[in-house]
Order: sequence, then structure tokens, then C-alpha cells
Amino acid sequence: MKTCKKTLILASLFSFAFLLHSCDKEDDAQAAVDFSAEDAALAAKADTAIEGTLTIMENAYDENEEATRGQNSISLFPGCTTITINPNGDGTGTVILDFGTGCTLNNGATVSGKINLAYEAIVNDSRILNYTFDNYFYNGNGVAGGGEILREFSNANGFPASTVNETITVSFPNSTTTATRNGLRIAEWVEGVGSGTWTDNVYHITGNWDTTFTNGFERSGLVTETLVRRLNCPYLVSGILEVTQDGLTGSLDFGDGECDAQAIFAFNGVDYTVFL
Repeated sequence: MKTCKKTLILASLFSFAFLLHSCDKEDDAQAAVDFSAEDAALAAKADTAIEGTLTIMENAYDENEEATRGQNSISLFPGCTTITINPNGDGTGTVILDFGTGCTLNNGATVSGKINLAYEAIVNDSRILNYTFDNYFYNGNGVAGGGEILREFSNANGFPASTVNETITVSFPNSTTTATRNGLRIAEWVEGVGSGTWTDNVYHITGNWDTTFTNGFERSGLVTETLVRRLNCPYLVSGILEVTQDGLTGSLDFGDGECDAQAIFAFNGVDYTVFL
């Protein structure tokens, strides 16, 4: 006799629940569960690589092109990073971050390859930065593509802010699947401005994005309560992300400000602890 099973799978950072329904044989149901668990793990890696990379770019620009803010006293970047600044003399120029064949940053992230930033002249207290990647890897995951950053020196709330339009593709070790994230991410730098160190930087993040995988898996995310990232913590410390997949919607709550590796996933009236 055939049986029907429902299984809820929780994934880590920016991942969410999958409700799988199968009326096949038990072996087929287990295969479907395993496949979805693998997708969830890749989704978590993609979000982590993209968020970490955007943070690197923001801090590289802060430290090198906005030195008057005092951000270059204690750097995020150790000696294994070569930073080349090429001003064109008309307010435009480039910043190239070269991590060589491997470099562990002072926040613990391991990166290699290059990130290229091309900045335009300042207009109305803001400037455009275009970014691309050259054989770049973040914690073993390949990051390609690029996009545009609108950098405001002081936004309507009085904070430096970056509005990122992104089309970034992440590839994974030992997998032929890739993930492409398209969306809008806004980060306000709300604490640590001018302190002379990256360790007290705090960012408020809002936005929405869609991620499409080459194996057909898709998901979307919408920030419904501002996400908070402290640069001295490897996790988001608070905020809520609404996530949707296969017509199902849940919310991922990152906590009350403590630096820990847990979040709460709320789905269908039930709360689940997620270990990030």
C-alpha cells in the first residue's frame, strides 16, 4: 500500500522550509528529500558568498577612497591583499583588489582572485561604482558577474549608504549546479563611521532578490524587518527575511542582536530553530 509523507527541511543562512509531498514508494520519497536538502545547502552557500563579497567591496571603498573617515587605521585587509588605486584625474578611476591564489582576511573569510571596482565622478554627494570579478572565489565558492553600486556619502537618514543592483552567479565545489541572484540590496552604515577600525562597523540591510539555479530550483527573499550585520560577527544578528519557494512562504528571524549561530524559522504557525 502506498503511503504519503510530508517532510519539512530547514536550511541555514537565507534558506527556508520545503514542504515535500510524495505518494510514491518510500525510496522515491527519500530521494526527493535528499535532492531538496542539497538545494537548500547550495542556497545557503550562495547567499553567504554574495553577502560576504559585497561587504568586502564596501569596506575596500571605505578604507581607500574615503580615508578622511578614518577607516584606514585598522584594515580588514592583511598583507596578502594587494590594493591598486588608479585615479584618472577627472574624479573617476579604479580600485583593484588582488587576493592572489589565496588570502584569509582579518574577519576570517578566505578569498582568491580579483575584484575590480570602477568609480565615476561624484555627483550630488554620491557616486556610481561598477564591479566585476576576475577568477574570484569566496570560501571556495566561485563568484562571477557584476553590477552597479550607488554610493551615497549621506542618505536621507544621514548615513553613508550603498544601493546595489546585482546579477551575481555562484558556483560550488564538487557540483555542476550554479546559482544566479538578481535583486536590489541597500546597506546603511549606521555605526563605526570614522572610528578608524572595521571591527565596530554595523550595517542595516534591506531589499529583495530572486535566486535561480541551473537545476530548476528557484526562490525569492524579501526583507520585512531590517537585517542587522555587525562586521565583527559572521552572522546576521537581527531582522526578518520573508522567503518564498514553490508557492510556500515563511519567515526567518535572525534574533535580538546577539552574535549567535541561530535563527527562528516560522512556517504554518510553527517555529523551528535553524542553526546557521
